[in-house]
Amino acid sequence: MKTSLIKRLVCTVALLLCLSFVGAYAQTAAGVSVQEARAIAKDAYVYGFPLVDGYRILHAYFVDRDNPEYKAPWNQIKNIPRVYTPDDKAVQTPNSDTPYSFLGMDLRAEPIVLTVPPIEKGRYFSIQLVDLYTHNFDYIGSRATGNGGGSFLIAGPGWNGEVPAGVTKVMRSETEQALAIYRTQLFNPGDLDKVKAIQTGYKAQPLSTFLGQSGPKTAPAIDFIKPLTPETQKTSPEFFNVLNFVLKFCPTVPSEKELMARFAGIGIGAGKSIDTSKLSPEIKEAIEQGMADAWTEMAKLKKRFDAGEVKSGDVFGTREYLKNNYLYRMTAAALGIYGNSKQEAMYPLYAVDADGQKLDGAKSRYTLRFAPGQLPPVSAFWSLTMYQLPESLLVANPIDRYLLNSPMLPQFKKDADGGLTLLIQNESPGVDKESNWLPAPKGPFFMAMRLYWPAEAALDGTWKAPALNKVK
Repeated sequence: MKTSLIKRLVCTVALLLCLSFVGAYAQTAAGVSVQEARAIAKDAYVYGFPLVDGYRILHAYFVDRDNPEYKAPWNQIKNIPRVYTPDDKAVQTPNSDTPYSFLGMDLRAEPIVLTVPPIEKGRYFSIQLVDLYTHNFDYIGSRATGNGGGSFLIAGPGWNGEVPAGVTKVMRSETEQALAIYRTQLFNPGDLDKVKAIQTGYKAQPLSTFLGQSGPKTAPAIDFIKPLTPETQKTSPEFFNVLNFVLKFCPTVPSEKELMARFAGIGIGAGKSIDTSKLSPEIKEAIEQGMADAWTEMAKLKKRFDAGEVKSGDVFGTREYLKNNYLYRMTAAALGIYGNSKQEAMYPLYAVDADGQKLDGAKSRYTLRFAPGQLPPVSAFWSLTMYQLPESLLVANPIDRYLLNSPMLPQFKKDADGGLTLLIQNESPGVDKESNWLPAPKGPFFMAMRLYWPAEAALDGTWKAPALNKVK
């Protein structure tokens, strides 16, 4: 009797172990091991972070009307007739030089035609075209197309129509949705009405409307899922369900077919769904470890950023330029999503001082000096903007100054030799020196220099950003 009972218990335990193994096997498809699940999760997270974080922003801008960051419905331009302030919190590292306009483009039914009015010579503007991967697939603007105006057709991956008369250029997105970010230079506060007039002249029309024809069949309504918060998407396996949703609008490109086949091993792919509640504890832990591994890899790359070995111009651009370097793409999104390609703008970052120490406005004061003739070389303008950490957002301060830039040069006090020294600190340096003061938070911070339409000396490295020195 006892022997029979013991046999039944042994069989039951064996069956449970078997079922547990089968459950883990089923969740990882095709026999992917726990170790491989962790490796896939890491690579898929690095690959997918820009898509998931970008979706969070697009959802806030064009889907969720209750979100304070909501801009407009898809295919309608929203002009922001002001510069960004600390109250703007949806996008990390925003610029505060150029009033923005935003356009979320749904390209499934037909292309969208962007029409730009003529803009006076000397005023910089750009329209950055970004796909769901966060590739900058093309540009309209002072550098790319000139200030003469024109109409530009933005086509999705499924469009193969003929280029109609009146279209200046066709620009193609790899994904069925895309983002257009308009930047229009503001010279000073009194110039705002001119910027508003330019913004009013920006137009976005479906191709059929542009041609005065009846439109094609409307694309099916999208049942948008709720995005994750920035904190949750760092650790929750639900991250991969958001990625699967976004991938529905991203037809797989030839260079990524093998990659997507590998990702399918843990249920990642366009339209797939991972029931995270049914993952075995081992697989769930492996996926979470893989996500943590991705952030560890990014932290290593950030150290290279801080050391100046990798620059912002290396990590923003087209797919061809990035050569499918997904860690670069993830890091770009994490540090400043939707940054420009280097031909349009360069971003020397100040995360440490000349001694390699992290920046902290509660502990130190700093100076940034440009020797005579060594101001940033640009065809448009340059700026230096302050961001508090860890949020990477603009810093509220008593004088409402978030940056220093080249249009402010006439108000700066020059050094005796004709150079320029900027003062970076938490408290006022004194009324007589406030013209050169960039207020810092009472805590950790970093700064981004922006060179809009950088000159060749910046692009080829002949000019180098000066070091930030701590006041001893």
